[in-house]
Amino acid sequence: MARFFSHSRSRALRAATLTALAFLGGAGSTHASTPSARTPPPEFACAQGEFCGWSGEFYGGRLARLDLRNTNPEECVTLPKELEAHSFANRIDRHVTVYQDSACATEGDFTTYPGPGTFVPQAPFVVRAVQIWD
Repeated sequence: MARFFSHSRSRALRAATLTALAFLGGAGSTHASTPSARTPPPEFACAQGEFCGWSGEFYGGRLARLDLRNTNPEECVTLPKELEAHSFANRIDRHVTVYQDSACATEGDFTTYPGPGTFVPQAPFVVRAVQIWD
């Protein structure tokens, strides 16, 4: 009989240990997936009414901002300071076409994104110019 209780107690201890490890493992993965407190999410770094391009993927690196104050609709605009964007956000209430070519040539890649609220953490190609549509 003593063997039965010893075996049951051992099983209960193992089950409790496994449950605790599963709980701690789940809590650790939840914590690991939270964004860094130092890097603001792109919806706060890029204001409503702006097109923003970052030199790095996932909204990192140098930031360039375009809006209707400094960009004429339907005009090709090279990103400021020779920035090559690897991630971007369109928070303008119009469609924006991004171009691989700095002169908006269609021989390179180009894609149109709706606004407002399109966020692209990894651009499908290096973005060098944009065109805002009416």
